[in-house]
Amino acid sequence: MPVYNEGETIARTLRGLVEQVTTRPLEILIVYDFDEDTTVPVVLRLRSDIPEVRLHRNHIGRGALNAIKSGFAVAGAPYVLVTMADLADDPGSIDQMYVRAVAGSDLVAGSRYMKGGRQVGGPLLKRTLSRLAGLSLHHVAGIATHDPTNNFKIYSRRLLERTQIESSAGFELALELTVKAHVTGMTIAEVPTTWRDRTEGESRFRLWSWIPHYLRWYLLAMRWRLLRSFRANP
Repeated sequence: MPVYNEGETIARTLRGLVEQVTTRPLEILIVYDFDEDTTVPVVLRLRSDIPEVRLHRNHIGRGALNAIKSGFAVAGAPYVLVTMADLADDPGSIDQMYVRAVAGSDLVAGSRYMKGGRQVGGPLLKRTLSRLAGLSLHHVAGIATHDPTNNFKIYSRRLLERTQIESSAGFELALELTVKAHVTGMTIAEVPTTWRDRTEGESRFRLWSWIPHYLRWYLLAMRWRLLRSFRANP
């Protein structure tokens, strides 16, 4: 869980996780960039009540991408979930996602766009672009999730160890890992989830500056589909 000045919001997020996730053993890894982050003292205060939580300082470089990469490097579990600290992701979906993972899926997506999933709030343009990208990658490129851009995903240790991360702009990482899992033949599954736009704090998502980075992986998936079609029908 990458964090940035979440303050007291992290307390509600952590309590929601330990109350709604029944899977054990469970490690909640809070990854922060700097000691003055307002998240840190709240987590320290809660550690006696929530022994599953652990703080880890990101030494790779600031930003959500590096925080997630740093978390991947130190997480000890065979399955690693990325979730946000801002109450956007639904912890009630995690147990079902884990079941799909241990059943053999290398990547399990929390999906807003499959039957049973939904998205609440958020800028209209961002919602529209995300939905169009997800549905076109599913129906045209053949990726086995309707929501490849959502960062709320479980990854197997096998996928993380075999995949070189090339992303450079934060939350594009989820799309990169999904596309690479797809083109290398790894198993992808999805579980319906509800995503809610944050109502407190400041979003770190920067739509216009990150669109070119998302397009890189989108076009790679489409190109892969086209090449497979040519090979099947020479």
